[in-house]
Amino acid sequence: MTQAVLDLYEKASELPETDRAELAGLLLQSIEDELEPGIEEAWAAEIERRMADYHAGRVKTIPWSEVRAQLHRPNR
Repeated sequence: MTQAVLDLYEKASELPETDRAELAGLLLQSIEDELEPGIEEAWAAEIERRMADYHAGRVKTIPWSEVRAQLHRPNR
Protein backbone atom coordinates (compact mmCIF):
# COMPACT_ATOMS: atom_id res chain seq x y z
CA MET A 1 0.00 0.00 0.00
CA THR A 2 1.41 3.36 -0.95
CA GLN A 3 1.82 6.28 1.43
CA ALA A 4 -0.73 8.23 -0.61
CA VAL A 5 -3.33 5.53 0.01
CA LEU A 6 -2.48 5.43 3.72
CA ASP A 7 -2.79 9.21 3.94
CA LEU A 8 -6.17 9.15 2.19
CA TYR A 9 -7.32 6.35 4.48
CA GLU A 10 -6.33 8.31 7.57
CA LYS A 11 -8.24 11.37 6.37
CA ALA A 12 -11.27 9.34 5.33
CA SER A 13 -11.30 7.55 8.69
CA GLU A 14 -12.04 10.87 10.36
CA LEU A 15 -15.30 11.29 8.41
CA PRO A 16 -18.64 10.42 9.96
CA GLU A 17 -19.76 6.83 9.30
CA THR A 18 -22.37 7.79 6.71
CA ASP A 19 -19.82 9.84 4.76
CA ARG A 20 -17.31 6.95 4.89
CA ALA A 21 -19.97 4.58 3.55
CA GLU A 22 -20.86 6.98 0.76
CA LEU A 23 -17.19 7.41 -0.15
CA ALA A 24 -16.67 3.64 -0.19
CA GLY A 25 -19.65 3.25 -2.50
CA LEU A 26 -18.35 5.93 -4.84
CA LEU A 27 -14.91 4.33 -4.96
CA LEU A 28 -16.39 0.90 -5.71
CA GLN A 29 -18.63 2.37 -8.39
CA SER A 30 -15.64 4.06 -10.00
CA ILE A 31 -13.96 0.70 -10.62
CA GLU A 32 -17.12 -1.26 -11.39
CA ASP A 33 -17.63 0.81 -14.53
CA GLU A 34 -14.36 -0.61 -15.86
CA LEU A 35 -15.18 -4.29 -15.30
CA GLU A 36 -15.01 -6.74 -18.16
CA PRO A 37 -18.21 -8.40 -19.36
CA GLY A 38 -19.01 -11.53 -17.36
CA ILE A 39 -16.91 -10.53 -14.37
CA GLU A 40 -19.89 -10.22 -12.02
CA GLU A 41 -21.03 -13.74 -12.89
CA ALA A 42 -17.51 -15.05 -12.33
CA TRP A 43 -17.34 -13.34 -8.92
CA ALA A 44 -20.75 -14.73 -7.97
CA ALA A 45 -19.55 -18.25 -8.81
CA GLU A 46 -16.34 -17.69 -6.82
CA ILE A 47 -18.29 -16.42 -3.82
CA GLU A 48 -20.55 -19.48 -3.95
CA ARG A 49 -17.49 -21.77 -4.10
CA ARG A 50 -15.82 -20.03 -1.19
CA MET A 51 -18.97 -20.07 0.94
CA ALA A 52 -19.39 -23.79 0.25
CA ASP A 53 -15.77 -24.34 1.38
CA TYR A 54 -16.41 -22.25 4.50
CA HIS A 55 -19.61 -24.09 5.41
CA ALA A 56 -17.89 -27.43 4.84
CA GLY A 57 -15.04 -26.44 7.18
CA ARG A 58 -12.37 -26.60 4.48
CA VAL A 59 -11.00 -23.11 5.15
CA LYS A 60 -9.45 -21.41 8.16
CA THR A 61 -10.87 -17.99 8.97
CA ILE A 62 -8.86 -15.07 10.32
CA PRO A 63 -10.42 -12.61 12.78
CA TRP A 64 -10.89 -9.07 11.40
CA SER A 65 -8.79 -7.63 14.23
CA GLU A 66 -5.83 -9.74 13.06
CA VAL A 67 -6.33 -8.80 9.39
CA ARG A 68 -6.59 -5.11 10.29
CA ALA A 69 -3.41 -5.31 12.38
CA GLN A 70 -1.56 -6.87 9.44
CA LEU A 71 -2.83 -4.17 7.06
CA HIS A 72 -1.62 -1.40 9.34
CA ARG A 73 1.75 -2.98 10.04
CA PRO A 74 4.48 -1.01 8.22
CA ASN A 75 6.51 -2.89 5.60
CA ARG A 76 4.35 -5.98 5.60
